[in-house]
Amino acid sequence: MTLGRFSGLLAAVLPAVALATSAPPPLAPEHIGVEKMPKRTAHYAYLLDVSWNNYIDERVYVYDGDAGKLRGMMDLGYYGNFAESPDGKTSAMAATYWSRGGHGTRTEVVEWYDNDTLKPRGELVLPAKRAQVGVITPFNLAYSADGRFVYSTNLTPTASVSIIDVAKNTVTAEIDTDGCVQAIPSRVHRFTAICENGRLLTVNIDDAGHEASRSVSEPFFNVDVDPVFVQSVPTPNGVIYVSFLGDVHPVDLSGAKPVFAPVWSLVSKKDRGHWRPGSQQLVAYNAPLNRLFVLMHQGGEGSHKEAGSEVWVFDAGTHQRLARWPLNVAKHGGGIALLATRDEQPLLYVATEKSALQVLDARSGRVLHTEAKLGQSLWYMQNP
Repeated sequence: MTLGRFSGLLAAVLPAVALATSAPPPLAPEHIGVEKMPKRTAHYAYLLDVSWNNYIDERVYVYDGDAGKLRGMMDLGYYGNFAESPDGKTSAMAATYWSRGGHGTRTEVVEWYDNDTLKPRGELVLPAKRAQVGVITPFNLAYSADGRFVYSTNLTPTASVSIIDVAKNTVTAEIDTDGCVQAIPSRVHRFTAICENGRLLTVNIDDAGHEASRSVSEPFFNVDVDPVFVQSVPTPNGVIYVSFLGDVHPVDLSGAKPVFAPVWSLVSKKDRGHWRPGSQQLVAYNAPLNRLFVLMHQGGEGSHKEAGSEVWVFDAGTHQRLARWPLNVAKHGGGIALLATRDEQPLLYVATEKSALQVLDARSGRVLHTEAKLGQSLWYMQNP
């Protein structure tokens, strides 16, 4: 090698050596852990994603409406149902799992999640008859008022309710509900189910978790003329049902028997049959303001599953419409789920068919946060 070529090679190598010797030290290894959830506020919400493209892997997101941030996530299995304990410490998840992912041996469970860590802390295997329904409501799975029992609905297609003793982690009874569905908790140990003939079935539970008595109401709507949506919204003393044509049926469940208040309408005579409620979780209610929020769309008969193009706001006491809030359907899609928080300065969550989530001031309709895409199919939301 000539001196010139050696000098050139040395000149090329020396900068590389200098770079190597001046490289920063390796990064410290990361340690992955699980943190506890921040203290929840009245504006938190559980968002149930039915994962339309992969039903066997549904999720529950925990969302902070004030910060506009996703705080955590829990698994929900296949066609899952969700309920939070009255003390707020535990989430119950009723779900189906298959041994081979989407097929194989079917196992039904209720899983108990710790709400501080969002980690499962136990489970109860159920008979393979749990209701797997696309219409998610707070009454497919529900705690009793004192948190002692959980009511889990079954459909095979025979309708029944499994009574679960939470402390003993066991099923105490399966109660045949004569074709009536859901379990709306009232009083301490009692639930009410809605029947296909327009009546309500009420079942009282004794301290051992068995049926003590039952009663059936008179019909409160005509299923052949104007059926109600099964997706009722809870109120402090009962529930509110909305019909396909926009009639409002308030029901008081606080007494010995259901009391049906006078029916009133969301729509004027001119708009009746043209503007209709619809979609998945189509109604929300805030008790301190006594306001009812409803997803509405323009459509004809059979359009009850259509997404909403507007949110209509009503005073549930005077029945006066207070506002109409158009949704940006072109950008985010129509609304498919509504949730009003329970406090005196409530937020209104709106989930859309394009998987967007908007958080509004429920008093003015002003948009506070928008998630352009969150999950796949947010069909149901629940406030802690």
